[in-house]
Amino acid sequence: MGRLVPAVTRALDILELFLDGDGILSAPEITRKLGLPRTTVHELVTTLAARSYLVPVPEQPGRYRLGVRTYQLGSRYAEQLDLAAEGQQVARSVAETCDETVHVAILEGADVIYIAKVDSTHAVRMVSAAGRRLPAHCTSVGKMLLASLPPDELDARLPGPGDEPLRAMTENSVTSPEKLREVLAEIRGRGVAVERRESNPDVSCVAAPVRDGTGKVVAALSISVPMIRWSEERRTELEALAVEGAAELSARLGYRGAA
Repeated sequence: MGRLVPAVTRALDILELFLDGDGILSAPEITRKLGLPRTTVHELVTTLAARSYLVPVPEQPGRYRLGVRTYQLGSRYAEQLDLAAEGQQVARSVAETCDETVHVAILEGADVIYIAKVDSTHAVRMVSAAGRRLPAHCTSVGKMLLASLPPDELDARLPGPGDEPLRAMTENSVTSPEKLREVLAEIRGRGVAVERRESNPDVSCVAAPVRDGTGKVVAALSISVPMIRWSEERRTELEALAVEGAAELSARLGYRGAA
């Protein structure tokens, strides 16, 4: 690995300060936050402003905000993002940590579609494949995604009063729309979803939401565990890991909010 260039590092440190707060800073504030010499900060800020990475704030002399060049770079990065590819990388990292099967899925209608998957190395593990489609209400990823929908969108995807019950995949599947809505409300409150043998009688799963740069939930990441390795203690551990993995994938997609 080559040597880091101090001047470039300091310039990037300055730019990253603008990601916090209201995104407006003065040179003295930058000097105080980074502990750099005042002259160094002045020269770096002048250079960044000359290249349109920073721009003066109208009617606030001496204060700056991010310039159009940072937007152009961010837009180009966003154009190159591939949810499936990024999801596969994060799923691999999570699977290496817990040695269980990890999925990333998206919602399509009332179903989920797995777009990324990394298998456990255990002999006993969940059998599935990227591209597989399952009823959303029977899976942890699906319930997480349904719980993240606005009320009108959720209503459009679920049966109404008097309609046929939801499809069951196992005897543990939730088939009552009313019961499902109660489950989804609980998921919204906890921020994670759990599925206990609802899509496969031998497997339980946990899932957490994945957000894009706008904060919208666009996918969910799950960890699936055969019942021979499942326990409430293990569930707690895997929930935390799923949240961490989903936060990492969200960050890759440009999300800057709290996990």
